[in-house]
Amino acid sequence: MRPDFSAFPAVLMAIRNLERNRLRSVLAALGIVIGVLAIATLGIFGNVLQLAAVESLGGLGNQVIVSPAEDGGGESLTARDIAEIERATEGRGTAVPILTNGASVEGTGGASGFATIYGTDQPAELFSAEAGRMPERHRQGALVGSSLADELGVQVGSVVEISGNSYRVIAILAPGEDISPIQPDDAVVLPESAFTSDDYDQVVIRADSSADARDVATDLRDRLNAREDRVSIFELSSILDRIDEFFGLLNQFLIGLGAVSLIVAGVAIFNVMLMSTTERKGEIGLLRAVGVQKRDILRTLVVEATLLGVIGGFVGVLLSIAAALLLWYVAPISLSIILAPSNGLYLVVAFGFGVVISLASGLYPAWKAANLEPVEALRD
Repeated sequence: MRPDFSAFPAVLMAIRNLERNRLRSVLAALGIVIGVLAIATLGIFGNVLQLAAVESLGGLGNQVIVSPAEDGGGESLTARDIAEIERATEGRGTAVPILTNGASVEGTGGASGFATIYGTDQPAELFSAEAGRMPERHRQGALVGSSLADELGVQVGSVVEISGNSYRVIAILAPGEDISPIQPDDAVVLPESAFTSDDYDQVVIRADSSADARDVATDLRDRLNAREDRVSIFELSSILDRIDEFFGLLNQFLIGLGAVSLIVAGVAIFNVMLMSTTERKGEIGLLRAVGVQKRDILRTLVVEATLLGVIGGFVGVLLSIAAALLLWYVAPISLSIILAPSNGLYLVVAFGFGVVISLASGLYPAWKAANLEPVEALRD
């Protein structure tokens, strides 16, 4: 069988026809450029915001906070509760019981301030040090939040006084995530032995993954709240799910706006193709009179519309990439987020949508031209 090369003359003829009406073709392709640029850019920008938020807060998705239930009648977690929590967490993360109190803290030169006092022997599981050494097992000394340290004028090696007891500052805590219920900025972390009571106010679970965090939370509800709500279980991953849902809706809205502009571009291409068909009635009639088939006329005009979409889509994609790189240059966003594979999906979708809109806009004018009767076309 001989290969059919009939598509190649159609492409060459389509290119020639577009060049004959260069200004009109450029304006039609420009509409596709704008539409593709709008869809791809708005989609990428929304996705970048989502990825940046997840990168910034993603670690919180591994946390589960367990505290006494408000309606359970208890003000603290019992030894049985702690044991159940540790068993549920085993192999899937680390459970850190915490004692909580509030007290006035006095620092250098008599400066004082009120602080939340946390008691735990495992501070490295929950906090990081901005200055000084973070102990793996906390036995002595105080870890002071950065904001409180500035207020009191203390640094590593200074002495703070809490409820008549003096503690040497061994580390300044790094600022924490605003979304976390454990706020280190205005806090002091002491060993559990510094507390007179051993009634834990809450347990912070650091799971190995978000999936493990959900499994642990489900297990704890079955273990501790089967008959009555003894504890309150708060999954920080639920907040991240809400954030993802919000950004997902935002992306859909932004892409919808871009799609409107692309549909408007499709109307412009429809108009260009219809006008081109009307102006070339005589030429089409002559081609039909010398034996050119309907399908060849149809193919040529469809190729014209498709070329407008391909050219406009390609330029739009290039401009979208440039816009994404500009965002990385002017905004505090890592390049890895800009180069995330999910951003490429918006480029592909925008390009494909642009070509489809162009093709759809050219189908009716092409069909109308292909079905012109040669005699009527020549008469006009």
